[in-house]
Amino acid sequence: MEDIDAIAVLQDPVRRRLYEYVVAQGREVGRNEAAEATGVARTLAAHHLDRLTGAGLLESGSRRLSGRSGPGAGRPAKVYVRARGERTVSLPARDYRTAAELLAEAAEQAGLDAGLCAAARRRGEALRGSAGPCGSLEEAVETLAARGYEPYREDTEGAATDVVRMRNCPFHSVAESFPPLVCGMNLALLEGLLGAGGPVGARMDARPGECCVVVEASKNNGD
Repeated sequence: MEDIDAIAVLQDPVRRRLYEYVVAQGREVGRNEAAEATGVARTLAAHHLDRLTGAGLLESGSRRLSGRSGPGAGRPAKVYVRARGERTVSLPARDYRTAAELLAEAAEQAGLDAGLCAAARRRGEALRGSAGPCGSLEEAVETLAARGYEPYREDTEGAATDVVRMRNCPFHSVAESFPPLVCGMNLALLEGLLGAGGPVGARMDARPGECCVVVEASKNNGD
């Protein structure tokens, strides 16, 4: 029941806004910033942020937000970031993770990577339905957000392409144990979901703490 108690903390609308803001930044967030961004008083933000930390949904630390050190740099401020743990609730209890890990282990041992990727690509196409290939990065961001990937536009000023990275991998727990198999499956799924032949494509570009797939479009596509 511990996970239920933790998730129940998000029932308060102010607390949920603060949690969602911290999560969306992908970095440490101070109390002043969180309060200003969500339109609440600093003392109220501090109370709710500490409640979220106590529930295990956020992790807290302290650092000087000025970026300076030594005399005159100011006192360290409390900062918050999303907790690394995963919370799930199923009533009655279910254990889909174990089933997924067993299936992944069997597929890996049997060398079924190609078959799994083909099935994932077909599933992505089925999820896209009768719609054509994704036409822009904005459309891709909406599609990825709806599936829980937490996409964000990377700052790539001067680069040849615009890139969308994803802070969350929906298959994280299984991908940790079977990275080549599950990451390949994830790429194939997104290829099918975004569609082939359009101005938006997916490729592997692993980065610690994020999804191993990125989505990009050429600048000359007018995006």
